[in-house]
Amino acid sequence: MEKKTYYIAVGSGEMQEPEEATGNFEFEIQATEEEVDKLQDMFEELAMNEEDTAVRATIQYREYRSDKENDAHDGNLTEIYRMLHELGTPDTRKHIEAMNVLPRHERL
Repeated sequence: MEKKTYYIAVGSGEMQEPEEATGNFEFEIQATEEEVDKLQDMFEELAMNEEDTAVRATIQYREYRSDKENDAHDGNLTEIYRMLHELGTPDTRKHIEAMNVLPRHERL
């Protein structure tokens, strides 16, 4: 399968091809259609997790570190960054490594 260039904005979950790019992106990746579909599914799951964490935020007695909704959100976000690192350009990989969002052994 042929890989194409995509520009990614994690915060909004946007993926744009070069001809659609508005300059509002954080990362550049090279991916097949299947990889882009998988990444899109991950962004959709992240959005659902964000809804769960928003509801959970109204429960004052639960701490962040012992909260399954936040764990799911954090785990999904880590998986997104892992995939972006795998598919990313050298600059994208370097940027993600500098963010320290992946376990150390995955950044080497």
